[in-house]
Amino acid sequence: MRLGADNAPRHPAAGWRNKAALFVVFPVALALMLGVVRLWIGPAGGQTNFVEAYRYRFERSPRGAVRQALESEIAFYQERLSRDPASGLNLAALAGTYLKMARATGDLTWLLLAEQTAQRSLASLPFQNSGALLVLARVVEARHDFAEAIRLAKQSGGIDGLAIEITSTLAVGKVGDASQAADRLVRTQPGLGSFTLRALVRIAQGEDDEAAADLHRAIASEEPGEVASSAWARTLLGRLHNQRGQLQEARRLYVEALRILPQYPLALLHLAELEMRLKQYRAAEDHLTQVVNITRASPNVYDHAVLRGLARVKDLQGDRSGAARFWDEAETRLRQDVASGQFGHRRELARLLLERGRHEDLSEALRLMEAEVRVRRDADTLYVLAWALSENGRWLEAREAMREALRWGVRDARLYYRAAIIEQALGNRAAAVTYKALAMQADPTFDEHARRLAGLGL
Repeated sequence: MRLGADNAPRHPAAGWRNKAALFVVFPVALALMLGVVRLWIGPAGGQTNFVEAYRYRFERSPRGAVRQALESEIAFYQERLSRDPASGLNLAALAGTYLKMARATGDLTWLLLAEQTAQRSLASLPFQNSGALLVLARVVEARHDFAEAIRLAKQSGGIDGLAIEITSTLAVGKVGDASQAADRLVRTQPGLGSFTLRALVRIAQGEDDEAAADLHRAIASEEPGEVASSAWARTLLGRLHNQRGQLQEARRLYVEALRILPQYPLALLHLAELEMRLKQYRAAEDHLTQVVNITRASPNVYDHAVLRGLARVKDLQGDRSGAARFWDEAETRLRQDVASGQFGHRRELARLLLERGRHEDLSEALRLMEAEVRVRRDADTLYVLAWALSENGRWLEAREAMREALRWGVRDARLYYRAAIIEQALGNRAAAVTYKALAMQADPTFDEHARRLAGLGL
């Protein structure tokens, strides 16, 4: 069994496609860090074993194949609806396919189509329509209405809703609730998606060895057709290695994710960040440009991340005017999004304002984060809040935000180092030294360049 199965009519040629309803397209910025030194490659060790352990065992999709398959699926359900426009089940299936297209491309237009179609489905079939409820839950989750996402997921009454409960409870900082839901999901429906989601929870709890083990299980249990989830699992494991300084291992995982799903935006973005860490700025720009090439046509969930990435590349190269141009464009996109109220991004706008470092932006960054933490309290959100509080001289409140961010045990050099800066400012030298030591334990390569890349020590 796999997540995402429902009673909707099936496209006869859709057996190979991604069936898992777990592929998270909006940035779920959870801190991913390890406090140990050994590689997670099994008892044999060695580079060859590392590569073989995570090699995709099935036929890889040619470039554009996933989108083509989804376009075919959309046409299939549209044809069925042309004969029976009020079919609640067909409308729910079409909404689910629109949602998968949004996940595959990041194009927000598909997300809006999914929402509208799911609402039509519920109007036609208001009872026992779990497929439409799950689509709406994913849409409101993307808008950061996590309480409503959890309500709709529970209302759907099926095991598939647990995936949404996990990601939404993580977002609001209820890590214990997310852990219970993840354990139940794995017990009930073990597989690629469920193990990957439990790994997310374990990372948030600082149980990084256990998270890596779950990602091993996820990859070992993957099946043909789960290409998006297969790429996501490797990208998540690559990020785990990247944030503990094991950059070559991270690179191999990102590259394998892109071999599975060419031009996969999350892998390209993380690979670009890795290249920045290695001061390979042209390579970083090339990876970011690939994302731009597939998102230029319409507003996209990845646009701001690409533009901010290009700004960071220019800034790290000392090109302040080039950085300003990309920061300004990213700011314009994010302000439009925040003003529309459609898909959140207050935290991303605040982060941009803090990264850019203009004094006149600091109070606005804090206002944005004070609004954001009313709906989202995961470790990364609290980290950005602490950053904004620090820049505004509110050091005691910044300390409280960092303590809350770290309370579940997440291991992240960025968080530890931010906590050290705050303690140093408050005159607590011993605590600052302890946090810096924890940062270096988490990532022994977390040097001045890495700190600058993370927005620390600027």
